[in-house]
Amino acid sequence: MTTPAVPGTPRIPEAVHRRRWAILGVLMLSLLIVVLDNSILNVAIKTISTPEPTGLGATQGELEWAINSYTLVFAGLLFTAGLLGDRFGRKRMLLAGLAVFGIGSALAAQSGSPGELIAFRGVMGLGAAFVMPATLAILMNVFEREEQPKAIGIWAAGVGLAVAIGPITGGVLLDHFWWGSVFLINVPIVIVAVILMVVLVPDSKDPKPGRIDLVGVALSVIGLVLLVYGIIKGGQLADFTDPAVLATVLAGLAVLVGFVWYEKRAEHPSIDISYFKNRVFSAAITAIALVFFALMGVTFFSVFYTQSVRGYTPLQTGLLMLPLAAAQLIFAPRARLVVDRFGVRATCVGGLSVIAVTLAAFTIFDSDTPIWVLEVVFFLMGTGMAHIMTPTSVVIMQALPREKAGSASALSNTFRQVGGALGIAVLGSVLSTAYRGGVEDEMRLLPEGMRHTAGESIEATLGAAARLGPRGDGLVSAANDSFLHAMHVTALCGAGVALVGVLVVALFLPGKPPAAAASAPAEPLDREPAPAGR
Repeated sequence: MTTPAVPGTPRIPEAVHRRRWAILGVLMLSLLIVVLDNSILNVAIKTISTPEPTGLGATQGELEWAINSYTLVFAGLLFTAGLLGDRFGRKRMLLAGLAVFGIGSALAAQSGSPGELIAFRGVMGLGAAFVMPATLAILMNVFEREEQPKAIGIWAAGVGLAVAIGPITGGVLLDHFWWGSVFLINVPIVIVAVILMVVLVPDSKDPKPGRIDLVGVALSVIGLVLLVYGIIKGGQLADFTDPAVLATVLAGLAVLVGFVWYEKRAEHPSIDISYFKNRVFSAAITAIALVFFALMGVTFFSVFYTQSVRGYTPLQTGLLMLPLAAAQLIFAPRARLVVDRFGVRATCVGGLSVIAVTLAAFTIFDSDTPIWVLEVVFFLMGTGMAHIMTPTSVVIMQALPREKAGSASALSNTFRQVGGALGIAVLGSVLSTAYRGGVEDEMRLLPEGMRHTAGESIEATLGAAARLGPRGDGLVSAANDSFLHAMHVTALCGAGVALVGVLVVALFLPGKPPAAAASAPAEPLDREPAPAGR
């Protein structure tokens, strides 16, 4: 048994301490469905973009919204969900979140149009917002401090497991069932998770929880939606100088600035801006956001590369993404050993540098590049991610006191989701703009009324070419060439974002502590900044 922090007053009840690893398994199952949903959707987006009855005929912009309606609701409500968990009990909120997520999944599976899918994905995001922060907050309350890095490493490996299972599961389902099955699969997992949660997981609360900040929540969600809408619209029009696009983006930025201003002055803010005075905390949060910005954007276009350009099935695409997940499973639990040897800064700089190189490597891919090269790139990308997610998660979670675990988890996941949403919006729009610019000369083969829609994505172009019969062969060739060029441009943009992350962590994350101080408690992170209300 772990030695209590204060003799005679153990931090964790003995009964809870004994089953802590079983509790971690249940929390990882809950985490699994939240991450599984997006990783399954990644291999299904091409199918959903095909016309009915196979799919919904969703445009690239609608596909981006199908992903981002989930992530934006998720990100916008994460902190509020964390506070509700702090106030009413993390277990209760986790169970409620699982129930909403399961209902949203069942509804999404029955969507009859892209608009319905976007709406029901938002419902799923609402449920996920209550699941994600609660899992990490409960983890921090059932493990003593010295075991937390190991437990967080295993928790982070759960993300890798979901990334591995999701695309393969999605591929199997799409080979045998209709596209909605990729959402319906969540329902039995939710039922099992709820049963195990009721039996095994203890509840916990913050003795001094914050108040719910409805104004702050509204401002953050409105600002993010306007910003992302403007970016996606710019990509659809291939014109970011369009007055409507500029007005929407600027309005979103203005609302977000107003959100920060309000939070700094609110008596009970949804996000305590003072936390960001701690440079280590801020750098770790920024690193996570930048990683997911780059990764989500690349995942979005890589599916079209493997299926539309290379001709692989959804199941084969899922198997091709296995090295990305396998690397995270292998290295995430062991990343703490690298941190012990080299320090947080060197580990994260190395991880982000690997991601930047692998993103840049996408510029060498062509329609006949040996597929093993893609597998190597995916494995190295997963390795880089594992050496960022674990150390930054530990830094973030240990930067605040244990009773504020919900707030720390919510902040971490908010920036992760916002980074991913902006990555899909920005890099998806770069992809769309570059693609349209390359294929528009060939659009003259189509009736004028079809040209704009057919130029939005490679799937739209291929669908239009199929209707032309043999006359569309030139359009198919142009679509593939234009997509590859657009993918190269987008990958370089993602690599540039990763390099910004390298600079941030190199400047602000701590290096390896002196040997004499390595075993000392990290009290500066516990004391600075002081949590709200204390």
